[in-house]
Amino acid sequence: MSNTALLIIAVAILLASLLYWGFRKAGRPVPPVLQPGQALPDFRAVDENGKPVRSTELHGTPAVLLFVRGNWCPFCNSQVQNLTVHYKDIIDLGARLILITPKPLATTRRVAKFFEVEFDFWLDEDLSVARQLGLLYESGVPKDHKEEYGDDTVWPAAVVVDRNGIIRYTALSKFIADRPSAATLLRELRAALDQ
Repeated sequence: MSNTALLIIAVAILLASLLYWGFRKAGRPVPPVLQPGQALPDFRAVDENGKPVRSTELHGTPAVLLFVRGNWCPFCNSQVQNLTVHYKDIIDLGARLILITPKPLATTRRVAKFFEVEFDFWLDEDLSVARQLGLLYESGVPKDHKEEYGDDTVWPAAVVVDRNGIIRYTALSKFIADRPSAATLLRELRAALDQ
């Protein structure tokens, strides 16, 4: 094979690698309805006591919304544990911290007791909120957990909403494992309070 042919193959491999890396780095785009500057869409869920809740109930109060896959997800658990340390900081700013999950109600209650923090847990068991917001992750539940949780789950995301119900910050995990830090969420919450 000639040097020119080898050079062309090497350049093609390099370009393919760069395209693949760029695609992976970009991750999943933020759905249009969750773009900063948009009003948080009206959606319905159920709290850990089985009572209906609506996103419109948040008007007048800033909030951090975390969409978590379930207690079977080590990355979700790590993020929630990190936030327990900063829970008081969030509450002291007059905000609410709401975890939205497709877990069954009984599991959600166990998780709420485990963390011993007054997070708000909202249940999206049929994933209608995930579908509405563009966060549905089809076939995202690992094989070992499908029997209890089904096939589909929510794509991990964090949303900061100001007191007027306007989205000020949205972060979607790029590779399931990456999540915004508690410090980042606090910074974005403080910025939202200045809006």
